[in-house]
Amino acid sequence: MNGELRALGVAHGLLLGLALACPLVAPGLLPWGMDALLLVGGFQLRLMDRRFTLRMGARDWVSHIIMAPSRLLRWGAAAVVALIAGDMGLAGAILTAAFACELLAYPLATLLIGRRSLRHVAGALALLIAATGAMGQPALHLMLSFLTGVAACMVWLRGPDGEPRALALAVGGGAAAVTAPLLFPGALAFAAPTFAVCAAWVLAHLSVLRRPVMPWRLSTVPVRLRPAALRSPPP
Repeated sequence: MNGELRALGVAHGLLLGLALACPLVAPGLLPWGMDALLLVGGFQLRLMDRRFTLRMGARDWVSHIIMAPSRLLRWGAAAVVALIAGDMGLAGAILTAAFACELLAYPLATLLIGRRSLRHVAGALALLIAATGAMGQPALHLMLSFLTGVAACMVWLRGPDGEPRALALAVGGGAAAVTAPLLFPGALAFAAPTFAVCAAWVLAHLSVLRRPVMPWRLSTVPVRLRPAALRSPPP
């Protein structure tokens, strides 16, 4: 799966770069950037690891870590960024969320909703977005952001991927998430993860966008040859 959704992968790298620059440019945006970084990270992890269930044994329980151990460097980079910004609490929350997500939350999410239908996974995604917006504890908030990305990927994998209509719905959802805080300032905590989910869907759809199937037509009237025209002329 590496490289299949190239637009999403490029955006994930740019998001990490912006997070690294936040302490120097806009320290106030660092918590929002970390939320988006973890959400896209959860989306990417589920995209690479499509198992429905986990097998028995400790090795299979952490097989998603063995599959791509370099992915853990992003957790460390995020914690270093928080330290540079002088936010010791956020750095500790990132490391706590890293251990909890990799060793407990993600395997349990795979067991609980890995085989569920689109309707059930979409319901779980809505609950996770609501819980993320309502959660004030930093470590739990980051864990919920990560799991929201995992559930968003499950919804995308079960839904129509690469269709213009699905892309339009994702764009509309992102626009609504941007507009909602302008009308209702208290909705910002819930609109931010919603926008991140819709943005991830848009990039995923753009990576595999397909043109609609059109029936084959000739621009001109075809020339029909009758059997008499195929016979050789008489001598």
